[in-house]
Amino acid sequence: MATAEQNEQIVRNFFKILSTGELESIRKTLHADASWTPMVKNVPGAGVHAPRDVIVDKFLAPVRGLFEDGDPKTTIDNIFAKGNVVCVESRGKGKLRNGKIYDNQYCWVIEVKDGLVWRIREYMDSHYVMSVV
Repeated sequence: MATAEQNEQIVRNFFKILSTGELESIRKTLHADASWTPMVKNVPGAGVHAPRDVIVDKFLAPVRGLFEDGDPKTTIDNIFAKGNVVCVESRGKGKLRNGKIYDNQYCWVIEVKDGLVWRIREYMDSHYVMSVV
């Protein structure tokens, strides 16, 4: 079983790869049985996205398509782990294809399984999202 420190590093790596926008590389960081749940209501993308290929092909690809190539970038402000659960405070920044600048704050609760990202709960300012997209 991985240590909390190892799980924290797995999540740091996930965010580094997520910021590249390289979907196939992102896919490799996710457990085959992964789920990603934006914890919002009445916002495009709300709900549970699962498994891994649905996350990448039906959720991440369209979301990244809202941004200029290479954006958004995620910066970790704070991270801590206990067992297989890693919590992250971060900021997502980038330029949208509509010309607006995106700059939102996030909190993530991520569970790691078998050395891969398994469960993602993503908290954000959904009002802000709707004001810029």
